[in-house]
Amino acid sequence: MARTLAMFTDTSLCIGCRACQVACKQWNELGPEVPDWTGSYQNHTHFTDKTFRLVRFFEAPGAAPNGDLAWLLMSDVCKHCADAGCLNACPTGAIYRTEHGTVNINQDVCNGCRYCVSACPFGVVSFNEQTGTATKCTFCNDRIHNGLGPACAKACPTESIQFGFRDDLVVKAQKRVETLKGMGFKEAQLYGADSKGFLGGLNAFFLLLGKPETYGLPVNPKLPQKNIFVDSLLSIGSAVLVGVGALMAFRSRGDGKEG
Repeated sequence: MARTLAMFTDTSLCIGCRACQVACKQWNELGPEVPDWTGSYQNHTHFTDKTFRLVRFFEAPGAAPNGDLAWLLMSDVCKHCADAGCLNACPTGAIYRTEHGTVNINQDVCNGCRYCVSACPFGVVSFNEQTGTATKCTFCNDRIHNGLGPACAKACPTESIQFGFRDDLVVKAQKRVETLKGMGFKEAQLYGADSKGFLGGLNAFFLLLGKPETYGLPVNPKLPQKNIFVDSLLSIGSAVLVGVGALMAFRSRGDGKEG
């Protein structure tokens, strides 16, 4: 298997320009959307079937080295988890892992069941009503297989988004954390870089200047998809029991009338 490709997003370098968001839309031919009223400069609240890369804005008290209020910016994207909830939950095999470690959705095989939408702990996977299929970021699968790299990383003017081999990026990210701590950013940390951490590590990992929850990220993301099939079986079982109970009640009522 080829070396795992990954994306490292250094939020300390993000300027909120949305060049990545625009490049993603252009390359993937994603349609326009009416912006949400988010109460900030962020133009969408969540990922959608037309927004695979989302620039988020957070006002964080005490985030600056001197303790003042600061804007925390983050260009968010599918994490391409090593232990991917969407892939585990897919009943048709439409979601698969490529030889580069990325996670994609085969649009020709997806049946629109939406198990993956519920299974993603980051709320990344969306459902396209027009196609009847689930969609998400693919790291520009067509581009990386032609040596071009994802459109978002190419468009980023500050190199906040970096793409390459995962092991190389982790080393670079760790050095960057130490540099930022020396500059007074005491809470600088990596999110998802540890391959022995949650979800087996993220193939889109982040450098954060504060705690994960400040960025709207789960501290310890879980895999709810492990319960999906169990829940489905329980629901089916419950429905069968209700049906049997109703049938017995109907028959009992019928027997009473005959008496």
